[in-house]
Amino acid sequence: MTEAPRPTRISDEFVEAITTRLCESKRVRRRLPVWGRVHIDRQLPFLCVYRRPLDRDDEGTERLVMGEASYLLASADPRLRKGLAKLVEGITKTLGEIFGGFLLIEIWSSSEDDGVEPPEEELLNPRFQIAAPRAAELSSTVEAFETALRRIRLRHRAPEVTTVLGAAVCPPGLGRLVSSREALEHGVSLFGLEVRPVYRHGKTAQPYPLVLRAMHREVSRALTPLFFEFTRTNTTHRPPHFQALGRRVLVKAAWEVDRQLAEVSSAFDFLLGVTPVNTRQAWAEFSRGGFEREPHFIYRHLPITPSQLKRRLFAIPIERVEDPVVAELFCEKQNELDRQLTALTDRDTPSFLYSSLHLFGGVDAPQMSLAEEVLDKISPHSREDSGRKTCDAFQFAKRAEKEIEYFRQSFPEISARVELRDDISGLMVSRGNLLVPKETKIPASRVEALIQHEVGTHILTYFNGRAQPFRQLYAGLAGYEELQEGLAVLSEYLVGGLSRPRLRLLAARVLAVKRLMEGASWMETFREIDRNYEFNRYTAYTVTMRVYRAGGLTKDATYFKGLLYLLEYLRQGGALEPLFIGKISAKHVPIVEELLWRHVLRPPPLKPRYMSDPQTVRRIGRLHQGVSLFDLISPKN
Repeated sequence: MTEAPRPTRISDEFVEAITTRLCESKRVRRRLPVWGRVHIDRQLPFLCVYRRPLDRDDEGTERLVMGEASYLLASADPRLRKGLAKLVEGITKTLGEIFGGFLLIEIWSSSEDDGVEPPEEELLNPRFQIAAPRAAELSSTVEAFETALRRIRLRHRAPEVTTVLGAAVCPPGLGRLVSSREALEHGVSLFGLEVRPVYRHGKTAQPYPLVLRAMHREVSRALTPLFFEFTRTNTTHRPPHFQALGRRVLVKAAWEVDRQLAEVSSAFDFLLGVTPVNTRQAWAEFSRGGFEREPHFIYRHLPITPSQLKRRLFAIPIERVEDPVVAELFCEKQNELDRQLTALTDRDTPSFLYSSLHLFGGVDAPQMSLAEEVLDKISPHSREDSGRKTCDAFQFAKRAEKEIEYFRQSFPEISARVELRDDISGLMVSRGNLLVPKETKIPASRVEALIQHEVGTHILTYFNGRAQPFRQLYAGLAGYEELQEGLAVLSEYLVGGLSRPRLRLLAARVLAVKRLMEGASWMETFREIDRNYEFNRYTAYTVTMRVYRAGGLTKDATYFKGLLYLLEYLRQGGALEPLFIGKISAKHVPIVEELLWRHVLRPPPLKPRYMSDPQTVRRIGRLHQGVSLFDLISPKN
């Protein structure tokens, strides 16, 4: 829906056009005279209002309401007061009659610090004052709002929150938008929120962009419980969840930013870019040399110039996205793409490791201790159940194509293909396609586990992401790898294919990452895995190559770390199904759930085949009861 041109005045016809759309349950997004906008996502029993003062700079405050599903921004120009009052009356009356009650909350910034730079230690101390009526029926609404505001943390600082009952619910110097008589007549409850403007400089009034972004997100989180409690106790509307009152319709700028970020992301394949193309040849030379000299690896040419792509990346206008939740996801992805491009610039140099640590993290002491316990307790002589029976690359590809076809029956849009490649050393999914090394030999007992790892997790989440309106769900939200690889390993357990040698291999990767972080050389790490932990030399070579590639890639620890996260997540009652919606990180689970409640995202069309297996259901039940890492490989599991 394109916004109409800005009107010259708020006429009766303008008000009638808006109230008519509201009666028809249509979206409203119209510009107001001089400055401002009215945006009402759908029929809702509340409206957030901000009036921009004429007597002082108030930069940034309007952002605090712009992420809500129903808001009004207007100039405080006295010439507009009468028309603005008619507009607000029309909205409150129309929606108040539909819901049997209506909440009007106006937000403004305090002026006490304007022109005065507060002491440095107080610069980020947030302060809120609620203005609310004395009505007993609103006491729970006031309490819910107070509680939500007190949860705010702005750069780790807790706010000061006070409530004044019976106070004027309008900015100083500006009259009320709804009179007491009209409020009583139409069932309108008036609230006000005065915000200390810590998001801008006290003297220059220029915003601190990062602080303003954080304040916007925190205030939006606090407003949702206010709307929910008021709606639940003072209207006829019964939303199923407090987040269901959030914004459903995103403006064009959000989709444009999503598109541009996805285009930058798809311009290069980070994992392929840091994977050697000569692993087999390097192994042959390494073995001929008696395993005494570090192999030399060759990397494919990059199809992009990182600095030029960064210019495109930072030209993307994320600041135009009104929804604070969506803007936060976009900012995270922009930063991640920047770090990936920096890493590609530093490929095969010592500087690469620092970007890798930024992107994938390292290994902490508890994780390392558990990995060493796995390496010590599981015998190096453990073997796969199938003994010498193996599956070659062609056979594995056929099995993978069969699994893809199974998903295609319920979601025909799946375009995944399986490619046999001679320039990779391990199974890999790239842009929804499965890449299989031509020299692959897989133990027969591991085939189903790897099918569910690669197809049932990586390909499935890619196409579930493609079924969403946001491209980021298949391109991958920032930091998605740990949860994604954890899910993939967990799927191996859920189909009965997580073997003792496999778990020991994942622990060896953790060890290698830790040694990399400690400054051990390629050869030192190889020898430790080969001699101290008795892996065969090719496996020791592969583990070391994967971790030390391109200058040090810490990604290989994410399999182990992601599995540990999921064991704790499930023990605490977390559900698996929401995790398959796309390529998301653990910290995005609550955000994804919120966007589902808001109908911004849709339920995923695909779920792994094994989720309908009774044996899988029993295994998930055991995970909810709480299990240790070693329980996953015990015979009874």
